[in-house]
Amino acid sequence: METVIPPPIDERLRGWLEAHRIAYQIHEHPLAYTALATAHAEGVDPATFAKVVGVRADTGRVALVVIDAVDALDLGKVADLVGSPVRLMSERELAEACPDWEVGTVPPVPSLADEQVFADEGIRADEYISFNAGSHRLAVRVERSPWEEAAEITYGDIARRP
Repeated sequence: METVIPPPIDERLRGWLEAHRIAYQIHEHPLAYTALATAHAEGVDPATFAKVVGVRADTGRVALVVIDAVDALDLGKVADLVGSPVRLMSERELAEACPDWEVGTVPPVPSLADEQVFADEGIRADEYISFNAGSHRLAVRVERSPWEEAAEITYGDIARRP
């Protein structure tokens, strides 16, 4: 029997998962640049793959927003949840806020990006979720419930479904 050694993930992400006693699986996959493409590369239901988007409120507050890979973000609904008008962060802003991760691969973990994390109500239906692990080639799969508790997720109706 061959021993499978998982690919390395960012030590801060690994540390956060382990400090919160969240069981996780690391998956290496072909290069993928969108949440939907990554879900397909991972072989998971796209409705269980988290698309993480950075937003900035008019107040300057930055937040991470999590929706299913198949959904689109409704900025008006996010503004209602956050309590201030919001806009998407540019790739440059995301790179400056989270320099250790490839743009578009920020994990939905508040202590890593020092941001509050909001999620769409649709995420609650998932027993497990997958998300990027800071790379376009690595993803992590976790049970949703321990992740949401540890990340102190604030839920709201913020997605537009197809």
